[in-house]
Amino acid sequence: QKLRIGRLVFTSSPSVVFSGKDICGSDESLPYARKHLASYSYTKMLAEKSVLAAHGEKFLATTAIRPHLIWGPGDPHFLPRLREQARRLRKVGNLKNKVDVTYVENAAEAHVLALEELSLESPNGGRAYFVGQERPIEIWQFIDNLLDCMGLPPVPGRIPAFLAVTSGLIMEKYYRFRYRYDKEPPMTRFVALNLARSCYFSHAQAKRDFKYKPRVSIEEGFKNLRASLVP
Repeated sequence: QKLRIGRLVFTSSPSVVFSGKDICGSDESLPYARKHLASYSYTKMLAEKSVLAAHGEKFLATTAIRPHLIWGPGDPHFLPRLREQARRLRKVGNLKNKVDVTYVENAAEAHVLALEELSLESPNGGRAYFVGQERPIEIWQFIDNLLDCMGLPPVPGRIPAFLAVTSGLIMEKYYRFRYRYDKEPPMTRFVALNLARSCYFSHAQAKRDFKYKPRVSIEEGFKNLRASLVP
C-alpha cells in the first residue's frame, strides 16, 4: 500500500489448516487449525489472514496460494535438509499416508496465473487456494525417490507414529531449554505428524477461478531433478 502496489499474491501454506489429523481431499472451506504445533504454521496463518483482510483497501487486490511440499531443481531448503538427515531418518507411521507435492515450476505458474486473474472484482480476490500436482503420492515413496535422485539409499526401518511424536516433544523441550531458539531440533511433533498423516486437498477452486493445472508431472519432475544433480 505504501508503494502503491495494486496486486499481491501471498505464498501461504496448507499447514495453516493442519492440526495433526489426516486431511484427505478437503477444499478451502476447511477452517484454520485451532492449535498449531509450530511457529511456521502459526505465523503463516497470521500473515495469510492479514493479506486477505487487506483485499479492497486502498485499491489493493490480494489472494493467497497454498502449495504443499514444493520441490525440484535448485531447492535450497527441503532437499539439503533431507540429504543432511538421511542417515538418521526412519519411516514413520503405517507408510500408506498420502500427501500433495508441488513441482517448483507448477508452483511458480500458479502464482502467475493467480496474479493475471487478480483484480478488485475477480473471483480469487481475498481468497486462498490449495495447489499441487492434483495427484497425491505416498510420502515415503516420494522421499525414497528424492533420495534416489541424490544417489542415496532409501530410508531404512520404521517407527510408530506415537513414538516419533513423543520423541519430537522431548527434543523440542530439550532444545528450547539447551539452545533457546538458536538451534532447531532434528525432530519435532509438527514434522513427525506431517510424516505420519495424509495431507492432500482438492484443487478444483484454483482450476475454476484462475485455470490452474500442473503442467509438469511428478515423473517429469523426478527426471528433471535427477538431470540437475548429475555432476
